[in-house]
Amino acid sequence: MAKMYLMSIKPKFAYQIFSGSKKYELRRWRGIGIEEGSTIVVYASGRVQAIIGEFKVARVLMGEPRRLWREITKEHDAGVDEDDWPYISGSKRAMALRVAEPRLYTRPVSLHEMRRIIPGWNPPLSFKELRQGDPTLELVIKTARTWRQGR
Repeated sequence: MAKMYLMSIKPKFAYQIFSGSKKYELRRWRGIGIEEGSTIVVYASGRVQAIIGEFKVARVLMGEPRRLWREITKEHDAGVDEDDWPYISGSKRAMALRVAEPRLYTRPVSLHEMRRIIPGWNPPLSFKELRQGDPTLELVIKTARTWRQGR
């Protein structure tokens, strides 16, 4: 069964993913990989501070940052630019997640709302796996997926 992760992404990059212009999310690799077919729930950090949507991981590339950068930037629609490079440039290894099926939630779930539902809740610095029984998944994500326009 595919896994699910909650990932903090800067708003600029998060909204590029949901507009369809950014096709890869780049991460420093810290020994924890993400598998193809996984779902990434996006927490837009910065001024947004909200869970805003999700996407599927169609492909995972891992390796030395310069090699990885060359590989993904040769794709004409990669949607990455010089603003993405500094995030992975200082790491020994990096990971590129190919975005598929981006889905913006009908309504974002703000940090304030998250903390009302789950006192003391904090978003991950990078990403964390959401397992069955995790309150973030059970109380928030499953509900956000069912909201419809006009409710």
